[in-house]
Amino acid sequence: MYKVAGKVFLIVTDDPDEQIITVKCEPEHARALVHRHASITPGRYLDKRHWISLGPGPGITERLVTDAVDDSYDLAVDRLPQRDRPRTR
Repeated sequence: MYKVAGKVFLIVTDDPDEQIITVKCEPEHARALVHRHASITPGRYLDKRHWISLGPGPGITERLVTDAVDDSYDLAVDRLPQRDRPRTR
């Protein structure tokens, strides 16, 4: 589990047979990604409107994963009070 100022933005499975990450995502963007990619699903065990889980599969590129993690981090930081926001990544 990865956090910024105490807020979770990334969950990574530790099972090598089930490589999945779960990230925060804007609801509209989440719906679009779930619709476009069979291996992207609503977040496991979390609010299914604001979290998505990404597993390996067709169309899941390193860039897609990196962008999803970056967006999730930014969403978590944007919800923090100004005083708690990190100055750098």
